[in-house]
Amino acid sequence: MSINIKSENEIELMRESGRILSIVLKELQEYIRPGLSTLDIDKKSRELIKSFNCIPSFLNYEGFPASLCVSVNDEVVHGIPSKDRILRDGDIVSLDCGVIYKGYHSDAARTVAVGEVSKEARQLIEVTEQSFYEGIKLARSGNHLFEISEAIQKYVESFGYSVVRDLVGHGIGKSLHEEPQVPNFKQKRRGPRLEAGMTLAIEPMVNVGRYDVLWMDDDWTVVTADGSMSGHYENTILITDGDPEILTLYKV
Repeated sequence: MSINIKSENEIELMRESGRILSIVLKELQEYIRPGLSTLDIDKKSRELIKSFNCIPSFLNYEGFPASLCVSVNDEVVHGIPSKDRILRDGDIVSLDCGVIYKGYHSDAARTVAVGEVSKEARQLIEVTEQSFYEGIKLARSGNHLFEISEAIQKYVESFGYSVVRDLVGHGIGKSLHEEPQVPNFKQKRRGPRLEAGMTLAIEPMVNVGRYDVLWMDDDWTVVTADGSMSGHYENTILITDGDPEILTLYKV
């Protein structure tokens, strides 16, 4: 397995790509409200990305028809935006987006409450986000990759939830998906040793029910097999000699 170590110049480009994406996602989170279609949200994402003279990472990637994955309630990831899918009060919606800045990708996701949501939905959103932070406590040079995976799973399962097995995080840089794969669950081995300069997209996908998923007939949208709610939280991070740097976190 060959994992790209980024140069200082590459890291600066990825920082800017991540900064732009963090602004796009913040604007989208504030835009979400009942009555919008998922296509409305995609159009908004495209406008925002274009305003920074950037390219949407996802548009036409392996045939994906939109700039943004919009996944509602029991949809785990890769929901295709549609004018007929209308957000309603009480829904949760996962926004997964990527930006290309001067040839370098950033990738991040947020799960957002639509209006007033149930206590369980709110907890799912919080646990999914916090599981990312529990994982990156181990994302340090000298540690091993799958220590991150184990920490995410342990935290999620302490709430009785499950982590999706069929989809994982990934390396990122000049390509949207690079080596290594980053599972959100324990592996038999410790995985490759982390080194400063590695850039990873770490993305827990958490189900209230079982971890089993199904692909819909569009060959993109992934849903929970038992119809339970699912949350998704992702950031692009940089491994350093100290604490990891989150490249896609909005800063005031």
